Amino acid sequence: MMEPTSRNRFAYRVTAQEVRFVADTATPKYAFFGGEIVPFDQAKVSVMTHAFNYGTGVFEGIRGYWNGEAETTYIVKLREHFLRFLKNCKMMHITVPYSVDELMDVSVQLVEMQDMRGDVYLRPIAYKSSETIGVSMEGVADALTIFASTFGNYVDIDRGLSVCVSSWRRTEDNAIPARAKVTGNYVNSALAKNEAVVNGYDEAIVLNPQGFVAEASAANIFIVRGRTLITPGFSDDILEGLTRDIVTQLAKDELGLETRERSIARSELYYADEIFFAGTGVQIASVTSVDHRNIGNGEVGPITGALQRLYFDAVKGRNPKYMEWLTPVKSHALAGSETLAAS
Repeated sequence: MMEPTSRNRFAYRVTAQEVRFVADTATPKYAFFGGEIVPFDQAKVSVMTHAFNYGTGVFEGIRGYWNGEAETTYIVKLREHFLRFLKNCKMMHITVPYSVDELMDVSVQLVEMQDMRGDVYLRPIAYKSSETIGVSMEGVADALTIFASTFGNYVDIDRGLSVCVSSWRRTEDNAIPARAKVTGNYVNSALAKNEAVVNGYDEAIVLNPQGFVAEASAANIFIVRGRTLITPGFSDDILEGLTRDIVTQLAKDELGLETRERSIARSELYYADEIFFAGTGVQIASVTSVDHRNIGNGEVGPITGALQRLYFDAVKGRNPKYMEWLTPVKSHALAGSETLAAS
């Protein structure tokens, strides 16, 4: 096992043979687990783990975009994701013994080691790790894992989506806070998404307990009326989305459009000129039909299309104005374990 150094905070157990892999595979080859980077098949938990039984974990989804001309993967808002991650861990009484900078360092190492030359997805998970029966989190041990894999489009962003308003309501803040990416909370998302899919839709829009629009199954929502973007506020039981922040900044800086945060009634969806989802997974995805009613003329709207193009220019490092959002990871071939130290 390699010893950690000041440049290589995290030790890992790999051999030269283990680092030979097919670069375009979707299966991760490594994971940060138990305080070190190990081959992915060694990152396992017991079926008795508290988080597995009760959903007591917190996660993030972080995208990195490949820029072939620069031979670089650009990880989007890496620091902001981990700042949110630690806030959510505090909510769940989960202690993570690493700083934001350390979490960023190990994430960069994982992307470097995968050397995938394609878009990547980072998934950190902090969770209650004791093997115990009982829902209380008091005295239950904490653990952390992070892995990186290839990741394409979560939904088809090259066309408009057909969606429905789900019969399932979003969990409210005093039940399971939607602003926190708690693993158990995504049962709510799974029910809404599955209902939509089995009924022939691409996605679902979920209402909060007060009957106002919250978000999609796993993404924030915007509607466009005239030249104004409207999106539910934090008190409407939504995730405090980082892609949501990107959209509002791009709309203001590049298109001169203001975003209003306010509650949206279900029927206002049908009156919208455009609707789109925004999130790490969905990216910027146009909605052209809700409950079998066309939105606008039933095609991808001009503002949604412009924001989608602006978004990809920014996250792929093609617009220098937004490089502060990005953490670059240079591509390099892995020839053996000697090359695995962090740069």
